[in-house]
Amino acid sequence: MALEAPDKPASPIQSEVDLQGPGKQVGYLRLPHSVHRSAYGWQPIPIASIAAGEGPSVLVMAGNHGDEYEGQVLVARLIREIGPQWVRGRLILLPMANYPAARAGLRTSPLDDGNLNRSFPGDPRGTPTQVIADYIERSLLPRVDVVIDLHSGGSSLRYHGATLFAQRDPDAQKQERLMAAMHAFGLPLAFVNDHPNPVGLLAAARRHQTMALLAELGGGGEVTPAVLATAWQGLLHVLGHLGVLHGPLLPAAPPHRSRLLSVDRSRHYVYARDDGVFEPLVRLGDRVTAGQPAALLHSPAHPEREPVLVRFSADGLVVCQRVPALTECGDCLFQLANDL
Repeated sequence: MALEAPDKPASPIQSEVDLQGPGKQVGYLRLPHSVHRSAYGWQPIPIASIAAGEGPSVLVMAGNHGDEYEGQVLVARLIREIGPQWVRGRLILLPMANYPAARAGLRTSPLDDGNLNRSFPGDPRGTPTQVIADYIERSLLPRVDVVIDLHSGGSSLRYHGATLFAQRDPDAQKQERLMAAMHAFGLPLAFVNDHPNPVGLLAAARRHQTMALLAELGGGGEVTPAVLATAWQGLLHVLGHLGVLHGPLLPAAPPHRSRLLSVDRSRHYVYARDDGVFEPLVRLGDRVTAGQPAALLHSPAHPEREPVLVRFSADGLVVCQRVPALTECGDCLFQLANDL
């Protein structure tokens, strides 16, 4: 595991939960936040620890982005329904990792406009979001063998059902264990990528030699019951596969046989190059070809103008689509993928 720089100050976050203690504990991480209305106040980041006996340690987190609700529902359900009698090792559960963003229902924090999944490794003396990132990187990741980060498309995007992401590991044995965990999760679509975002959680996990899985569960600012049910079954099954969970909650099988996909970052993302009203010409799950019309961008303020036609630059499966119709230049309209 990565060694902490000796001169780096301790995190200002204080945990009400003993992350080395046995049994089931539920409380808050106290993020100091001194403002006009509350001079000695703190932001309450919910956390739970469920531990019993010997076994692996697994961190399951959601609310990395505050407008992604499916994971928050799932992690809260884990906290309610799992007792220490069903655990071997330790589960650390973080349903609203960037609590200020999650409380506001925003992708980024209203305190500092911070995007938690673009803030690692963080800074204990930085903004609130940087302090949270630092705590996850230095205080949580070194304690766990696996981290599962539950996302969705949020308010601006919708994924094609339930999707899983992981980064390829150059170590063959670790890669084999990673692939086994992905299949145990059993979401319909599964991506294996080569280069993690250096400021994201997957890169942070790699720095600590921690296996990491990231799920994208629907989106559109909604909670879709079918996606939620698939993700719940997959989450319980992978926790059983990892050895941290046992007992009657465990499903007999993963929800699906995962279809393995890859993304070409240079060709599979489709962006708007004009402002306008977005009219998609394809649907999630469609197979498209390079040059095929993807969308029209309308300009109602200039009705005499023809809408701008956007085309796909590669073949692929449509796995993600923009939700809001009102669009600006630089907004992502679609994401494609191909079979691995």
